[in-house]
Amino acid sequence: MTKTVNHWIGGKTVEGTSGQYGPVTDPATGAVTTQVALASVEEVDAAVAAAKAAYATWGTSSLAQRTAVLFRYRALLDAHRDDIAALITAEHGKVHSDALGEVARGLEIVELACGITTQLKGELSTQVSNRVDVSSIRQSLGVVAGITPFNFPAMVPMWMFPLAIACGNTFVLKPSEKDPSAANLLAELASEAGLPDGVLNVVHGDKVAVDGLLNHPDVAAVSFVGSTPIARYIHATASANGKRVQALGGAKNHMLVLPDADLDAAADAAVSAAYGSAGERCMAISAVVAVGAIGDELVAKIRERAEKIKIGPGNDPTSEMGPLITAAHRDKVASYVTGAAAQGAEVVLDGTGHTVEGFEDGHWIGLSLLDKVSTDSDAYQDEIFGPVLCVLRVESYEDGVALMNASPFGNGTAIFTRDGGAARRFQLEIQAGMVGVNVPIPVPVGYHSFGGWKDSLFGDHHIYGNDGVHFYTRGKVTTTRWPDPADAPAGVDLGFPRNH
Repeated sequence: MTKTVNHWIGGKTVEGTSGQYGPVTDPATGAVTTQVALASVEEVDAAVAAAKAAYATWGTSSLAQRTAVLFRYRALLDAHRDDIAALITAEHGKVHSDALGEVARGLEIVELACGITTQLKGELSTQVSNRVDVSSIRQSLGVVAGITPFNFPAMVPMWMFPLAIACGNTFVLKPSEKDPSAANLLAELASEAGLPDGVLNVVHGDKVAVDGLLNHPDVAAVSFVGSTPIARYIHATASANGKRVQALGGAKNHMLVLPDADLDAAADAAVSAAYGSAGERCMAISAVVAVGAIGDELVAKIRERAEKIKIGPGNDPTSEMGPLITAAHRDKVASYVTGAAAQGAEVVLDGTGHTVEGFEDGHWIGLSLLDKVSTDSDAYQDEIFGPVLCVLRVESYEDGVALMNASPFGNGTAIFTRDGGAARRFQLEIQAGMVGVNVPIPVPVGYHSFGGWKDSLFGDHHIYGNDGVHFYTRGKVTTTRWPDPADAPAGVDLGFPRNH
């Protein structure tokens, strides 16, 4: 009998009642291993109602209470790293080491949330006028929601709900229906850590569940990570309903390689950043921009390294890259490679048609490397979200920056150079939210914030770090004047000496 992933509402598993289910496959075998309940609007309403009821007490709980739960939660997550990673590999397909890395990056935000006491300190100005003081505080919003993607089924939820609940909110998570099990385990461990029932809820579903959250009057804010078209829709719909929104969209991350760069280091970085996690990362490097005469040598070094990557099931310790999430996604990724030559690219490596012995029905694709790609080709224009690396050639630093800044995306970018002056110019001139200098995937640590520019972000706030705290709270300023006790009316004795 197929296993069913149900909802987590009010501190317990709640079976789906809509009668609708989605398939969850093992990407390495192509077999459907699980079904996930898809929520109706009524089930979304029940999750929001549970969160709203819990907010009545959690929203006024002490910082000491919240951080005590979070410290215990951090310890449980640490103890269950392998369990969470195993669920990720089983449903997403990424290799175990990648899955463990995902859990570690999520834990960074839990650790940040454990220190929320300092993040929520207010400000006070005394004597701004005669006997007038002004104070600023930050308060929670209420019920907030998170809608998260398939590529990081544990990390991205942990980028959201730990900070949200640390700030005093309650949370409804709608994870991807393609790999839903990790989210349930995260919620179960939170309950084991002592998080009160209803503070964290998980409701599975498709567009019906998403729209249920976007339109619900009791949801104060929505966090989203996913593709740009959906991010734009989330932002427009939730904003129209008066909600605060942070919607992180797609990317086409470029890596500029200058003639003075260490080409071996640049090639190592390009391979790991383009093909790690099968390229299913919004921070993957998908376009290398080679400056000057180094292009041929750089492409040769990338090819040499890419051909050595071992592809296989994620639970095989020798595998360095796993399958893609679904067969349909695999076929879409392959189409960019098969159509590249007709659009002027040189296909250096063609990963289409790759299979793994004993796992022929898995969602396999090999590594592809496209050289001399034009900026008007489909492989360059679209976010492929798979193990396809495009190399573009330019004559100068200025040409490279102009090419990169012309992209509608502005998520992450990198430069490889030995020249500090060039690196300094690049970080100031490039139009992207996250910049790496000799670092290919510049995902900020937890106490800084993650987010892009242009079509990679809709809303004013980046995710986690200081921006995350500000997103999940709102400011309040109080101006106070108290009369001096010595000025009390006659007949009222407060024990103060009268000076007049």
